[in-house]
Amino acid sequence: MIGQADAARERMARMMEAANENNPYDMALSSYCAAYLRVYMREYKEAEALAARALELSEKHQFPYIASLSRCFLGQARAQLGRATDGIVLIREGLAGWLEVGSRVGLSVLTMYLAEAQEREGAIVDALETVEQALQVNPDELVSRPEVLRTRGELRLKHGDTKLAEADLRDAIALARSMDAKALELRSTISLARLLDNEGNRIEAHAMVREIYGWFTEGFDTRDLKDAKALLDELNG
Repeated sequence: MIGQADAARERMARMMEAANENNPYDMALSSYCAAYLRVYMREYKEAEALAARALELSEKHQFPYIASLSRCFLGQARAQLGRATDGIVLIREGLAGWLEVGSRVGLSVLTMYLAEAQEREGAIVDALETVEQALQVNPDELVSRPEVLRTRGELRLKHGDTKLAEADLRDAIALARSMDAKALELRSTISLARLLDNEGNRIEAHAMVREIYGWFTEGFDTRDLKDAKALLDELNG
């Protein structure tokens, strides 16, 4: 989240190596954590395999905590890979299991995944209702709020509410900055810059993308930074 993608990958690799192959909980937990990072970085094929492995181990050895989370991440990965209906089912099952466990940690982002899956299915109105739930379910959980605001902004834009969409994206950027969450700031900046460019404000769009892109020193092979570079080239043109 603070913009150190290469460091995150390196630590993920160390975690996976350190997991005890003879301990099913270690293997399930490490696979789930790796799936989380892959989903966050939009590496959905890798996330799908890791989440499926974590779910298989969790169901076999009865780890309901990890099983519920793994269902959500597996559902998000499959939805983004084009299997939205399957993804929605998995995320709903995961959320139900998570509530049954009794935890509220992560509910905002998990509910946001459901909204994104609904958007992939073409159900924009349902997705907008769900993303509102994501903002309300645990408002003190600020760590995921910039992403939820960005998602609502994207959905509002698709629904034709440009003014509200712009407000959401600017709020997402401001909150991400206050948290020093450069990766989240980048993602929302890309969304806002595209909106501004479509509205004829190319100079402002270019300046904001150039500023945030220039901050990064690693992770240039990630989808977000590739998108930012492609957008910069487009805006330069």
